Amino acid sequence: MAGKALVTGGAGFIGSHLSEALLARGWEVFVLDDVSTGTLDNVAHLRDRPDFHLVVDSVLSPSVVSEVVHRCDVVFHMAAAVGVRLIVEQPVHTMVTNVQGTETVLGYCSKFGKRVLVASSSEVYGDHREERPLAENDRRIYGPTTEKRWLYADSKAMDEHLALSYHLERGLDAVVVRLFNTVGPRQSGRYGMVIPRFVERALAGEPLEVHGDGTQTRSFCHVSDTVRALTALMDAPGTSGEIYNVGSSERVTILQLAERVLRATASSSELSFIPYDQVYDQGIEDTLHREPAIGKIKDAIGWAPERDLDTILVDVIEHARVASPATSAEAIESS
Repeated sequence: MAGKALVTGGAGFIGSHLSEALLARGWEVFVLDDVSTGTLDNVAHLRDRPDFHLVVDSVLSPSVVSEVVHRCDVVFHMAAAVGVRLIVEQPVHTMVTNVQGTETVLGYCSKFGKRVLVASSSEVYGDHREERPLAENDRRIYGPTTEKRWLYADSKAMDEHLALSYHLERGLDAVVVRLFNTVGPRQSGRYGMVIPRFVERALAGEPLEVHGDGTQTRSFCHVSDTVRALTALMDAPGTSGEIYNVGSSERVTILQLAERVLRATASSSELSFIPYDQVYDQGIEDTLHREPAIGKIKDAIGWAPERDLDTILVDVIEHARVASPATSAEAIESS
């Protein structure tokens, strides 16, 4: 039954799509976002609706979080510092936002008895070298604390510990989701997300930067499939106290991904290979393979992704062309 839903980070890429989906289902939606990584453009088409309420503030503001959590029936906690570039350049911001922000949200959800879904990340699995799907109970393999690359993974793992601890100790009705590379329209390449970054460069006729040799593999899930999983998990009471992977089982190498983007955009852009020690001018470690095991969520709510990588690329490219038609036209002519 529809009621009032709070989406923290609701002006972000996933959060804005989630807000749209909830509104379409009859929910009254409250969004809390400081627009540090999101943008008001993502929700501009929603702001005149009487059932949509935007609060521009931070999850680090206890009084604000208290008020909006109290007013809502359920909470989707999506707010987080995201993107490898941001994490490497602003490690303190990343830790404080992800850990302290989550503790604040969970504390008020517990106080007011609100069901909460906490968005975690496939990054918590760390540096797995085996080419196999990763299950929710797999061990985590991290690098040293001196490597900032794993700071985000640590912060999201702490978010999970907090959610599960509140559930066990204080009876908080909470479910955790580990998102695997959600992609789609409105996602920005600004913080290092690979598909929008490739598409933007291909349409502009610029070189596509491949980190390392491009043999690392990833799987990508369309944002509409991810949102469908989030809402279904929130609706299913038997998911409380559990962790679920949300992602696609269609895995490709980054080199294959770059080639598919070039074909889909009809771009003549070249590939530029950047050694890891030169990435973001600071160097990063990267994990070789990342693919989710999705049997647990399928058993729980019958969910599986419906859109493949080709569909994802079509949607991202179409959105990018609409957003920058002049650049796209110039790239097509030059190719």
